[in-house]
Amino acid sequence: MWPDNSLPRRHAATTVTTVRRLWRLARWLVKTPWPVYAMAMLSANVVGALLVFLCMKILIPDSPITTPSAFTPASAALFFSYLVVALIVGGIGGIMLVLPVLRWQRDSIEDTLKVRRRAMRVPLYHAILHMCMWAGGVLLLTLINVTTLGGGVLSIAVAGGLGAVTTSALGYLQAERILRPLAAEALSYGVMEQTNAPGVSSRIMLAWAVSTGIPVVGITLTVGGLKLGVLPSDATRVLDVVLIVSLITLVVGVFAFYLVGSAIGDPIAQLREAQRRVQAGDLTAAVEVYDGSDIGLLQAGFNDLTRGLEERQRLRDLFGRYVGEDVARRALERGTELGGAERHVAVLFVDLVGSTRLAATVGAEVVVVLLNEFFREIVDAVGHHGGFVNKFQGDAALAVFGAPLEHPDPAGGALAAARELRERLDIVVGEGEFGIGVSAGTAIAGHVGAAARFEFTVIGDPVNEAARLTELAKNEPCAVLASATAVASASADEARRWAPGESVLLRGRRAETRLSRPRPARDAAHSTA
Repeated sequence: MWPDNSLPRRHAATTVTTVRRLWRLARWLVKTPWPVYAMAMLSANVVGALLVFLCMKILIPDSPITTPSAFTPASAALFFSYLVVALIVGGIGGIMLVLPVLRWQRDSIEDTLKVRRRAMRVPLYHAILHMCMWAGGVLLLTLINVTTLGGGVLSIAVAGGLGAVTTSALGYLQAERILRPLAAEALSYGVMEQTNAPGVSSRIMLAWAVSTGIPVVGITLTVGGLKLGVLPSDATRVLDVVLIVSLITLVVGVFAFYLVGSAIGDPIAQLREAQRRVQAGDLTAAVEVYDGSDIGLLQAGFNDLTRGLEERQRLRDLFGRYVGEDVARRALERGTELGGAERHVAVLFVDLVGSTRLAATVGAEVVVVLLNEFFREIVDAVGHHGGFVNKFQGDAALAVFGAPLEHPDPAGGALAAARELRERLDIVVGEGEFGIGVSAGTAIAGHVGAAARFEFTVIGDPVNEAARLTELAKNEPCAVLASATAVASASADEARRWAPGESVLLRGRRAETRLSRPRPARDAAHSTA
């Protein structure tokens, strides 16, 4: 039989695959904050250990803490065994703590909500882990030296405990700053509740404890131990410790308050910059949410506020497109309600000729383009003369002058808009392809409909008369007709631009209407002169 070499080959392939995965993971990790975070945690522990060593060196020069040769073989083996175990347990614990977060961050394969909450709590969990490792080491050192140092063992316990608290607190403040991108990614789904992140007051108190509270407690215990004869030292050594602790306090205090200041000041500066952009009109301004405490709620609240402002602006813009910018502004300022009142208004009605036939002979896209050009010219001309396009009706438009906005000369504005429209529409839709009618008089203007859906409208004889004049104007060479009443109501300058004509009985009316037509430009100029 031939030997089976498939098993070694499978093992080799598995090893190669594992190495490749580890290599890809390492390349990905280099581009993330995790290497900097790991170095910050390591440096915090190293600095804490050095500070404790320095204080013990001055207070108890011959202690096993500062003189390793003073260890007994058994105590040395026990202590260094604990260091190895602590490094292994701390390393494995730290890896297990962040492994689900790494998988979520890279591959998004974990329970999102659960892992996002863990991502927000990584600094806190690591601070607790470091505190436990330090507590175990300080307790072990205290037990080892309790028989050899007597009262001096108190200095080991106190210094070690203060060092543990200081290291854990500084590590936490550093971790929060370094892991902001991770927190921002976790909070991009929304600010979560119960993230256990300390708020502004808690962070200030934490910085105070590291920079002031813990050093003062240490100095107090050192001086008190000297007075009570508990510490095997003299006044000179205690003064040296006080001096060193004071210098350390200055350095650590600056660093701690820098961290807590940036944790509070950076979001405020970010919000101030976003606020400046909003004040400048940029309603898309948003801030990055990277804090799980009340600061994060403030960041998220600002983003919700700007989204609300942007949505309100879009609604206002949409509202303005439907009813006109001036009318929309008036409605937002004064409010609206159902009901109406009699107003002296002028009405301008415009209608296309043969639009139904046009829709049957050309494509819908061509008709839509033509109607958009047609209505655009109407909106521009009416708005130029202070009117309000009340509604579009198929291929027709109704404009009102004098309601809902006040107008100093409603009839004059409507007549001037009609003359301008004739020139505009001759170019856009062609001569004789439209009709324009203008009337003026008393009408009921107001909001009609239901409480949940209503619109502004004008009801009365001027509206009906303008519609009938438009039908008649489609057969006129000038394509524009106005009632003599409208011309008589206009300013003298505008009235001179219109020539009175015959009287006709319009469809659906009992009394005759005297017609007026725009004078030719040359005659109008001569009449004005």
